[in-house]
Amino acid sequence: MSEYQHPYKDVTFVLRELVGFDQLCEQAGLDEVNGELAEAILEEAGKFGGEVLAPLNQVGDREGATLGEQGVQETAGFADAYQAFVEGGWPTLTFPEAFGGQALPNVLGTAVNEVWQSANLAYSLCPLLTQGATEAILHHASDELKAIWLPKMVSGEWTGTMNLTEPGAGSDLAAITTKAVPEGDHYLITGQKIFITWGDHQMTPNVVHLVLARLPDAPAGVKGISLFIVPKFLLDEQGEPSVRNDAHCVSLEHKLGIHASPTCVMSFGENGGAVGYLVGEPHQGLAYMFTMMNHARQAVGLQGLGISERSYQQAVTYARERIQGTRRDGSKIAIIEFPDVRRMLMQMRASIEAMRGLALLASAEADKAKSAADAEQARRSFDRVELFTPIVKGWLTEMSQEVTYLGTQVHGGMGFIEETGSAQHYRDARILTIYEGTTGIQALDLVGRKILRNQGAAVNALLDEIEECSRELAATPELSVLNRHLVKALDEARQAVGWLLDKGAQSADAPGAVSVPFMMLMGYLCGAWVSCRMAQRATALIAAGEGDTEFLQAKVTTARFFCEHLLPRVQGLLETVVEGSESVMALPESQF
Repeated sequence: MSEYQHPYKDVTFVLRELVGFDQLCEQAGLDEVNGELAEAILEEAGKFGGEVLAPLNQVGDREGATLGEQGVQETAGFADAYQAFVEGGWPTLTFPEAFGGQALPNVLGTAVNEVWQSANLAYSLCPLLTQGATEAILHHASDELKAIWLPKMVSGEWTGTMNLTEPGAGSDLAAITTKAVPEGDHYLITGQKIFITWGDHQMTPNVVHLVLARLPDAPAGVKGISLFIVPKFLLDEQGEPSVRNDAHCVSLEHKLGIHASPTCVMSFGENGGAVGYLVGEPHQGLAYMFTMMNHARQAVGLQGLGISERSYQQAVTYARERIQGTRRDGSKIAIIEFPDVRRMLMQMRASIEAMRGLALLASAEADKAKSAADAEQARRSFDRVELFTPIVKGWLTEMSQEVTYLGTQVHGGMGFIEETGSAQHYRDARILTIYEGTTGIQALDLVGRKILRNQGAAVNALLDEIEECSRELAATPELSVLNRHLVKALDEARQAVGWLLDKGAQSADAPGAVSVPFMMLMGYLCGAWVSCRMAQRATALIAAGEGDTEFLQAKVTTARFFCEHLLPRVQGLLETVVEGSESVMALPESQF
């Protein structure tokens, strides 16, 4: 089952009613950009995703990418799809006009990216990595390097990658050994990188690798890492690919999922050294790469949403079509009428709508930071982006494990059969909690860098905003049931933050021991907050006699389900945070 329908109505509701897209564009001075334009773009994106990318999803899973004498060969059909993608101008949406971009809001780019990730997760990783690499060059490279590389990366004519991980250095980037030796106006790069997504293919004339490496005089640790542009092909005087660089994919990983996305072992410098160009200043590579990584982390969180939506759509279709049981009058019963199947579908739906709302709100904060009227406003939005990033990456991807599991469960025994396609979504989702920083790394980032470092200022500002939402809910009688659950969870979150700030000053192990439960607690709270805000807007529109009443009432019902079935998890997570840190490290290592 390869069908995919873009949830256009839900996405445009979030942009219009939750994000306030028109106001955001007005604040940014984008006079020609508004909700009407955004909706037209999303409609076209939905068509491209459903008609071009989605049919290739199962093909890519079945056939995968292969490695031959000419390098990596992508799945049949992908190259034509990518060419159509570039011709449609899709890679250019959010980049500056100076390099051929359309300079549209980041949040609109995020909404469009959901389409690619739902339609074909393995395919979507190629433009995702290119976008991240382009951002890093845009923010940190010299004007000369920008002029050479950005126009064709922005257009999508060339793709990009990020090369961090090495065989002996996973998340510990301080241990990388790849070397960069200066030679004239460039550097010679030698070393090996692993887990390089879309590290090679034949879809474009060039692949632009961003590679972390050490200069000869580099200090030890992360302070000695520099960032280099290392293209697959060196450029001639006209700026076109010519001579093959000494950078090659030497093997492909055989993976649980995303088979059509080539995960490469890249070798640099086996024949004398791969030519590379220093990005920015020496020894600043890790800081520069974080520009790319932070973009990628929110994008991977969005992938959790995308694959969940795809799994949900398939589960709903199957539940409507699967007949199991007969009434006394002889009529047949579709399993969507069974209460437990409805429970699973409602849990999927409620999770997805909360995930989408949070992902787009987080993305919009980046737009607000960019167009803020003053430094204080910009700082507040930047702090919110920083706070949201590990939650979006960590909570959304963890939720995708549960949602795609439920999608397979709805299928019953047929969910275990590959031909139905549900198992692919379950398998594809599994990588999301691992790459671009595991769930544990996101949780440590949230607890350490985003909460303890600023003594909880950013998180308490968020909790205050959620409390304001609660007061507004209390003023709407038909939403009182939502508010009762939200008030309780908000109090529990404040207790968890207080414990964290107290224990963080006393124990080095305690915050890390409970960081994942704390991150999940914040995810459920934020999901409920977003759902309640959508229910508020839906209720107001119903009262005003505006919009599709059935759609709006479904928003209220879905928010209620989230508050009654998912938000109560906050209480158990609070108990884990407050009571569970000591037992994590209590067992002697010898007993494992």
